[in-house]
Amino acid sequence: MGFLGKLFGKSTKQKETVVEENLKIGIVIGSVREGRNGEVVAKWVYDFATKRNDRVEYEIVDLKEYPLALLGANVADNEKHKAEMAAKDWSDKIASFDGYIFITPEYNHAIGGALKNALDYLNPEVNNKVAGLVGYGSLGGARAHENMRLILGELQVADVRTAVTFSLMTDFENMSTFTPADYHADNANQMLDQVIAWARAFKQIR
Repeated sequence: MGFLGKLFGKSTKQKETVVEENLKIGIVIGSVREGRNGEVVAKWVYDFATKRNDRVEYEIVDLKEYPLALLGANVADNEKHKAEMAAKDWSDKIASFDGYIFITPEYNHAIGGALKNALDYLNPEVNNKVAGLVGYGSLGGARAHENMRLILGELQVADVRTAVTFSLMTDFENMSTFTPADYHADNANQMLDQVIAWARAFKQIR
């Protein structure tokens, strides 16, 4: 360290510029029901997020594309290979992300069975990562979010405080045509800010 460095307490050498890699965030559609609203909600989240110009790559992940067998159930011999491949593909896809945004409809005060089953297949793939929650239902999916927070805690996933909650009564015409109110943008921005900040922090410890 030179004289000026000693005088001002820092080196006079030029600091190297550290270029951060883009984060990868998966937007997971947590329903496989026919006539589900999850697809349009996921598309809204994707379009909203990609317009922010964060250094983030977003990808929609649809549970329908991963025909997972019920975990622990007896699978017929002629279906075992298909079930094993679905489980591997699901594991590999989820492991590729730094964080997640789960689109969680509320069924009977909880998340749907397909999403719970899919989460039960995971553990090390999601450890020390972060998740944001976007819900829809009669109360905006709020009770499904509380259910998700319990599950994510066991999987060592840090879920952020701010969630986005779409009401079937006010954000969908006839409970099917998606017409989200403008105020949801504030929560969406806060949720994404938190997810990105935590995702970068957790990436340093993995």
